[in-house]
Amino acid sequence: MLREPILTSRAEDGRHIPLLVWRADVPLRAVSSGPLGGGIGARRWVLNATVPMSYDRDDPAAHLGALAADLALDGPGIGLLTGVDVSEVVARTDTGVRAWATVGLGTPVLAAAHAPATLAQRVGTVNIVVYVPARLADSALVNAVATATEAKTQAITELGLPGTGTPTDAVTVLCPVGGPEAAYGGPRSTWGAPLARAVHAAVLAGGARAVVPWSEQLGG
Repeated sequence: MLREPILTSRAEDGRHIPLLVWRADVPLRAVSSGPLGGGIGARRWVLNATVPMSYDRDDPAAHLGALAADLALDGPGIGLLTGVDVSEVVARTDTGVRAWATVGLGTPVLAAAHAPATLAQRVGTVNIVVYVPARLADSALVNAVATATEAKTQAITELGLPGTGTPTDAVTVLCPVGGPEAAYGGPRSTWGAPLARAVHAAVLAGGARAVVPWSEQLGG
């Protein structure tokens, strides 16, 4: 079981920067596109860390690993970064599937569009964390990432924004390691359908409100 996230913070440059931490009672199967702990494997925790919009480190995995160590997070886990204040996380549940999203849509892009020379420094990361209460096959985990992304894009479209996501979005899906294995994670499958609805609702709610980058809230 994945516990509800706990909001904490880290001290950096004289400021307290928010962190959101999910812990699991036992290792969970996971798939993630996060810079730390990405791929498929057993994971014990998820960390979603706010960073200033000026963040330019070229070692995000090492940085997240250090943050995890400071929080005494043991074993393998997943680390995510965002310019959004993670205290603004939105949670939604559907038929046992739980989804959390930190939603920054200041830099919407169309995935297949030609990239501009530069991107404006506006808050733009959607981090999605999902817990499915049934074991998913590897193929179903990968399918679940696609389903979550489609649901996110549906929400962005309904918000009237000209994009399919942002350049730095990340998705994490976790499930138990034991029990009967579900073979599918698509939007009409047993677990993919509630996953899609929960993610869609979370992103829609998060994107409907004004989001200011955490560092701009402090005037820096």
